[in-house]
Amino acid sequence: MKPTMIDDTDDPAIANLVNTKTLDDKDYYAVMVHFYRGELGRIMVWRQRLDVTTNWAIVGTTAMITFGLGSAENTHLIFLFANFLVFLLLSIESRRYRFYDAFRARVRMLEAHFIMPTLMRETKLLQGDWKKVMAEDLLMPTFKMSRWIATLRRYRRNYMWIFALINAAWFVKIWIHYPESHTIKGFIAAISSHHPLPEEIFWILFVLLMALLTALTASCLLMNHQMGEFGSKAMHRKKWLR
Repeated sequence: MKPTMIDDTDDPAIANLVNTKTLDDKDYYAVMVHFYRGELGRIMVWRQRLDVTTNWAIVGTTAMITFGLGSAENTHLIFLFANFLVFLLLSIESRRYRFYDAFRARVRMLEAHFIMPTLMRETKLLQGDWKKVMAEDLLMPTFKMSRWIATLRRYRRNYMWIFALINAAWFVKIWIHYPESHTIKGFIAAISSHHPLPEEIFWILFVLLMALLTALTASCLLMNHQMGEFGSKAMHRKKWLR
């Protein structure tokens, strides 16, 4: 007996899929516009998260500097703690920056390969491998930069100055509250004391802190590529000022 063949097109849902036509230009542009708006919303959310972490660092630094300089009886160890707390916030922010950069890369690709050709009415510029690259990234999202590069970017933009402020306040604390610190030998003796930690543990943490700051600062100075999305000079600047 010959088996009975089932006609899948009897199912309205399957028949609709079978009869689906390729998107015309109008539908394609509508989808791309909504996609662009959605990705733009994503990067705005991650941008706000970056600002929150930076605000935490600034508020925490301000509070600890105020406490440390408020009285000679307050230990200067608060500044060592402030440095490591800001390092923790820098680590959190670098992770958030990688997510922000991943979604920003999609937006920039749409702006460069879709919005710009549409603006210039150059349909030939819409062609290329960017659609394939975008589709692959949608199927399997990936970060566009390493954790180290993200850390360096956030350090150079914001956290370098926060660390500088903390350590400048630390120096002022030692100088004004401990009179014996007005010589090099006395300064080393003052920073080694006036805190509850054993001297060996303090110096291990202090050397580790200075090594981290030196590595970050040196790496920022040695980086040759652009540290941000925007260039230092705009094209045809005078045209924007008319």
